[in-house]
Amino acid sequence: MKFMMLVIADPTLYSEEETPITVDEWVQEYDGSGVRLDGERLRPPSAAKTVRRRNGKVTVTDGPFAETHEWIAGFDILECESLEDAVAVATRHPMATHGTIEVRAFWPFEG
Repeated sequence: MKFMMLVIADPTLYSEEETPITVDEWVQEYDGSGVRLDGERLRPPSAAKTVRRRNGKVTVTDGPFAETHEWIAGFDILECESLEDAVAVATRHPMATHGTIEVRAFWPFEG
């Protein structure tokens, strides 16, 4: 099964806890095992554009849709046997210590 792992940063959080491994080590470990299919860092929300279409009118604004301290800092696409396996992979990511990791199964279109 494919899973999207969203890496969420929150600059208001502070933790002195050591991360189990570095991001580079995490990428090497899971790229090497075939679990991590793809992934990238994302530019900060200040570089984002939000697009809306309402009643035929398109509006493009700077920044994220929601006002929040948290922001999506990156993503990874995982191939795992189960949600539990994907969660186990996410627990080793350094941002699980200093941010939040959200894991969701892909929901393919049918037909």
